[in-house]
Amino acid sequence: MYVKDNMVKDPVTIGPDRSVSEALDMMSENGLHRIPVVDGKNKLLGLVTQSIIASNTPNSASSLSVFELNYLLNKLTIRDVMIKDVITINQDALLEEAATVLRKNDIGCLPVVEEDNTLIGIITHNDIFTAFIDLLGYNQEGVRYVINIPEDRQGIMADIAKILDEENVSISNLAVYHNDRGIEVVVIIYGHKDVRKKLTAAGYNVTSEIQLYA
Repeated sequence: MYVKDNMVKDPVTIGPDRSVSEALDMMSENGLHRIPVVDGKNKLLGLVTQSIIASNTPNSASSLSVFELNYLLNKLTIRDVMIKDVITINQDALLEEAATVLRKNDIGCLPVVEEDNTLIGIITHNDIFTAFIDLLGYNQEGVRYVINIPEDRQGIMADIAKILDEENVSISNLAVYHNDRGIEVVVIIYGHKDVRKKLTAAGYNVTSEIQLYA
């Protein structure tokens, strides 16, 4: 899975000389928490977020009146508050790399840029969560089986696939987890045919069977 397949393309952007008040309005209108800052050629200059705005402006509990607060927000420009040293990523990077960079740096998004720093997208935690859900097929209609494998050996996946083929069912999603219970193979098949008995008869320990509906 690649960043380019999961990023938000042509994201909402703002210029550095626009006001903080305009940025807040744009965030509210589009349901956003952050906006990339670009120049006239769509080159990335920085990033403005709700938290960075809050840390650079007085809140409603201050001694300023509403009029004074609005005046300040309209006077303050994006250039004054934006994050300039923005961590970015390439569209051809693996999604796993994007997730690692977000986690390592404790940030919520990565602007996606080309080699000349032209902004072409943005990828956030939510985009990666969505990709993770899609990868595991949770919203895919079918049956989800978890098969516990106490000890790894060659040919397990081929054997499971053969059993499912004999039952005339197809795999829609497949994942393998390593944990303190050993190895867990998660298989989602198309349709709603029950193959648990067949897997159990072949010696496999099916620890979970869930009907999924789209």
